[in-house]
Amino acid sequence: MRTNIIKLKMKQIYTLAKKNIKIYYMEPPVLIFGVLFPAFLFLAFYQGRSLSPQKFIPGLVAIIFFFGGSSVGPYITPWETNTKTLERVLSTPTSVMMLILGDIMSGVLFGISLSILILILGVVIFHITIQNIALTLLAIIVSAFCFASLGSLFSALPTDKPSNVMMISNLIRLPVIFISGVFVPIGELPGVAQFLAPFSPVTYVTDLMRYLLGNAHYFSVIRNFISLIIFSVVIFGLALFFHKQTMLKRI
Repeated sequence: MRTNIIKLKMKQIYTLAKKNIKIYYMEPPVLIFGVLFPAFLFLAFYQGRSLSPQKFIPGLVAIIFFFGGSSVGPYITPWETNTKTLERVLSTPTSVMMLILGDIMSGVLFGISLSILILILGVVIFHITIQNIALTLLAIIVSAFCFASLGSLFSALPTDKPSNVMMISNLIRLPVIFISGVFVPIGELPGVAQFLAPFSPVTYVTDLMRYLLGNAHYFSVIRNFISLIIFSVVIFGLALFFHKQTMLKRI
């Protein structure tokens, strides 16, 4: 009986994620804020600097990961509220948790795809070296869930305009990347930024990527993983709580 319930819930998550992938991956806001914007922001910062691919790719992976994984969720729920399709989904035998997990799963797959693509290009074109493939895959999965959960948290805002959620999410995401060691290593950040760095999940992703690509890192690998897991659990819990509070206001 319990096995059948688990299979049913997994099928619900898969179906919701599949629907989101088909509809929202190619939407302009997702592509612009999830791929093009972070890529050009990063490349603009590194243009003209004499850095080897082994040193700049960890930051590029982290920033694409952060924006990519957290850009799908903020678009889905407001858009479905606007088109009234959210009511149809909620009328099916599913729960708010399954709905959120379906949205998160679509963000997870989007973030994983982008990060793996960048790493493959780095290996093939720039001949970068990955120190531990198993740890790299684990870091990618945990980070993808963390950032996709953050995107779902943003979408808890009770509005039917995706632009409102995107605007608020960028007001938070943009300052965060400048204190997370993406552009400047944590040890070289100014005092205030260095103090704030541990409060950002992007810090631990960036630090892990630096270690996994053979660069100097600031925190231990264990601390990075534990911190990412804690952030993932807390952010997912907050996303679930706020969606339960605001879901009925959308109908």
